[in-house]
Amino acid sequence: MSDTQTLIENRPPSVAALFVQRVEATPDLEAYRHPVPAADGQGPDEWKSLSWGQAAERVYAIAAGLADLGVTSEQRVALSSSTRIEWILADLGVMCAGGATTTIYPQTNAEESAYILGDSESRVLFAENAAQLAKARERRAELPELQHVVVFDAAGAEPVEGDPEGWVLTLAELEARGTAYLAKHPDAIKERIAAITSTQLATLIYTSGTTGRPKGVRLPQDNWSYMAKAIAATGLISGEDVQYLWLPLAHVFGKVLTSGQIEVGHVTAVDGRVDKIIENLPVVQPTYMASVPRIFEKVYNGVAAKAREAGGAKYKIFQWAAEVAREYAKVSQDNFRRTGKASVPFGLGAKHKVADALVFAKIREAFGGRLRAAVSGSAALAPEIGFFFSGAGIHILEGYGLTETSAASFVNPGEAYRTGTVGKPLPGLEVRIADDGEILLRGPGIMEGYHKLPEKTAEVLESDGWFHTGDIGELSPDGYLRITDRKKDLIKTSGGKYIAPAEVEGQFKAVCPFVSNILVLGADRNFCTALIALDEPAILGWAKDHGVTGSYAEVVAHQETVALIEGYVKRLNEGLQRWQTIKQFRLLPRDLDVEHGELTPSLKLKRPVVERQYKELIDEMYSGAKEA
Repeated sequence: MSDTQTLIENRPPSVAALFVQRVEATPDLEAYRHPVPAADGQGPDEWKSLSWGQAAERVYAIAAGLADLGVTSEQRVALSSSTRIEWILADLGVMCAGGATTTIYPQTNAEESAYILGDSESRVLFAENAAQLAKARERRAELPELQHVVVFDAAGAEPVEGDPEGWVLTLAELEARGTAYLAKHPDAIKERIAAITSTQLATLIYTSGTTGRPKGVRLPQDNWSYMAKAIAATGLISGEDVQYLWLPLAHVFGKVLTSGQIEVGHVTAVDGRVDKIIENLPVVQPTYMASVPRIFEKVYNGVAAKAREAGGAKYKIFQWAAEVAREYAKVSQDNFRRTGKASVPFGLGAKHKVADALVFAKIREAFGGRLRAAVSGSAALAPEIGFFFSGAGIHILEGYGLTETSAASFVNPGEAYRTGTVGKPLPGLEVRIADDGEILLRGPGIMEGYHKLPEKTAEVLESDGWFHTGDIGELSPDGYLRITDRKKDLIKTSGGKYIAPAEVEGQFKAVCPFVSNILVLGADRNFCTALIALDEPAILGWAKDHGVTGSYAEVVAHQETVALIEGYVKRLNEGLQRWQTIKQFRLLPRDLDVEHGELTPSLKLKRPVVERQYKELIDEMYSGAKEA
């Protein structure tokens, strides 16, 4: 048996047990950093640290507080909050109490929040602030199981007339109850942790469905223990790392990062405020971080926009450097694949050295200057953007997984990463490509099933453990997976041609620095069209330089803007097969967003929602039109 197999197979039954092991091994080492706003509300945030021992003190107090509230084995405790240190402490507290965490995005409206709380039968809710408390209070009559709400930010979240006694607590009050409980029952939490079995429910994550009600994905304790060990076995992270964690912890991608950290024991800086990412990176100076493609696209568009604003010569230098970066990345990756060395010809190396001094070094500094690798997941990263960052020294390791597979199924292996693929399977995972190209997976990270939905479970999970991902992909002879599209998103034109819209959309993001989101259409039509939303700062910067005035909606409606984007559509079409080409497009009057339900909280496109929202524009593109 290999060392890797031993590591994976000799895993503890729960994350709680894993956490105890970590705390006992390194109680005094730094575990977490988190921002505390300046007292005057004006200055920069102050970053504070928690050691593993200090974190454990709070986690066990929370666990004991939950036990005092009557939470028992596998009972659900919901968490509705943005990513912050309290989210992690509360989640670990739930698991150490033997309960199961139900995650809710803070952006979720009152109706859907109530559905998740009711369907999961959650007994306690951790609410971030008064706004999250108000949603639960509004629907309290529909939630007989919900006994208590514990609020992180107490301001404005006091009990009101009509609340049952003890229904609203602050986190500090819960921890105080826990401390008192432990004084009477000092071994209570240790005993609870020791009693947790590997098959016990740990987490219930509701997938944000594009239609209908979300489904609760049941992930047992063993899923997270396996993930922790498998992530460690990849060798991608070490105890010396500093991770910057901003991803939504309500999403499985953010959640799995907490398990890997506990196993390896590195530092995690936690701050879910997306608008603070650019400001935080130079302060935190992470050695690795995980992200979604949209963040890298925004950075790329921002760098291109700054270069354009700086004037003709600087923009030409940037464009030249971008081409050098892509060529350098492609050649070095290809040589590494063939020879095991990421070498490039002398001439290309010399050009890269100049481009590095002029452009790339500044990009690395913007990421904090120490970033060894970034993991990208949740959606496809346009390969040309991946190659750009690779050549600039920001190594983006794409990975792949679903909520139903506990997030991490594939990841690119360090130096041997290949842009445009999602890498190799994690240790212990089996993979098979079905006759129709669908990716099937089997292993310890696969869900138990959908909560209270046996028929839906049977649709995707075979009796022998094979899970149908719904994604189409190809495996290389040496085990690298390339995702081509969602099975349900493949477009079949009326001419019988199949098109993968994500592939076309990714290519457009690589050629057009102004795009924010694009939706390619064409199912059962005789040609393809696109709805395009532009990146507001980038397009308004261009508009200012070109004398186009007005609001975002007015700028995108201007004929000069339409002509600009038409030029990029023509460039895109030059690299496509005839039946893939975009014959018509429309610019949207605003960007797509989570608030309007067009993007999931992890920034994935909800195609049916966008198509319904802009049906008139789509009909307009196809009304009486013929293929060019």
